[in-house]
Amino acid sequence: MTAMDSVRRVSEMADGLAGSGILKVAYEVRALRDSGRDVCDLTVGDFAPREFPIPAALADAIEAALRGGETNYPPSSGMPALRQAIRDFYAEWLGLDYAVDSILVTSGARPAIFGSYLGLVDPGDVVVYPTPSWNNDAYCHMVGAIERQVPCDAAHGFLPTAALLAPALRGARLLVLNSPMNPAGTAFTADTLAEICDAVLEENARRGGAERPLYLLYDQVYWMLTFGGTTHVNPVVLRPAMRAYTIQVDGISKAMAATGLRVGWLAGPTDVVQRLSIILGHVGTWAPRPEQVGTAKLLGATAELRAFHEGMLRSMRARLDALDAGLRALAVEGFAVESIPPMGAIYLSARFPLVGTRLADGSVLESDEQVRRFLLDRAGLAVVPFRAFGVPADTGWFRLSAGAVSVADIDAMLPRLRDALRLTTGAGALTHA
Repeated sequence: MTAMDSVRRVSEMADGLAGSGILKVAYEVRALRDSGRDVCDLTVGDFAPREFPIPAALADAIEAALRGGETNYPPSSGMPALRQAIRDFYAEWLGLDYAVDSILVTSGARPAIFGSYLGLVDPGDVVVYPTPSWNNDAYCHMVGAIERQVPCDAAHGFLPTAALLAPALRGARLLVLNSPMNPAGTAFTADTLAEICDAVLEENARRGGAERPLYLLYDQVYWMLTFGGTTHVNPVVLRPAMRAYTIQVDGISKAMAATGLRVGWLAGPTDVVQRLSIILGHVGTWAPRPEQVGTAKLLGATAELRAFHEGMLRSMRARLDALDAGLRALAVEGFAVESIPPMGAIYLSARFPLVGTRLADGSVLESDEQVRRFLLDRAGLAVVPFRAFGVPADTGWFRLSAGAVSVADIDAMLPRLRDALRLTTGAGALTHA
């Protein structure tokens, strides 16, 4: 070892930043599929274009923009036509009234989320977020925030309540919420979110201007994907006073199955958004110009958008319902599985409480990671444990993402899963060691 080898070559932040647990699983699954294995891949929160193509009107508009020469830099805050279209879209679909200057376009929802962290949180500030949740631990690490995690359980759909959050809000700088929620596929009710908003407003009233405010970062990128009797709820609609404290994050990635087009945005208090625009302008996180032009046209085409969405909702719900029904059928047969009925997004929460289970060969599953590998090896079922979403314990809960598979893929996997759980090598059903 040389002297150079013994010296840390990157920043302390970079040295301590963990990679994505979700992508690690996805890489393993991709390698198996490339080798010819039949895998029902329910890992990455993405869409297979063969299953969920983007709206034809969006594709046509982007192509026309390219042919029309829309290939230079867009304005760093977003194309004026798109910002106006987002304003009109929110007014029509959500009853939200934001000025154009309160909207900032970004290259997908991720820069909007991380930009909000950068613009609102100083090193040592407290960020409150529920677990399980997506990527907040990484964002806190990158800005030097103090994390206050609020563990949530299946009884509440893995969503926080005001009673759970209130003790953590004292002195906090940022509260981060997501609904419909990744990874659980559940969504806030109006009453639950309203009570949380009241807790945020009460905390800000307590500060009386002597302290910097507590902000809510509200990730609603899945809001158009709700099922059954679930209705998406919004903090500013429920409590108009929340407008001064709320940053809303959104985009076309999930609602339009357009993850690779990288068009997202945020909306919030104008003075805050202007500072976030400066930060992200230096980073260069604007969405590609042709995609911005196409998105503006799509958001203004209400009839086409509604028609597309009706079809997408039917297709996504068919997949989530097939997973839910299949797992429930296995539970009726006596196998150790359970699931939460899907409410929104593209995810299903499923529990395989198999830690401590002795297999037919005498080996014992000792962690959710080993359970994940067992399901992949024996059933060709690829899922992501909730440990990848900040849950520290082996709870048996996993995220199943349905955007890259067909109903036929799910139907073909379920008998393999039954066989894996039954262990038909002669040992009979699974037993606990």
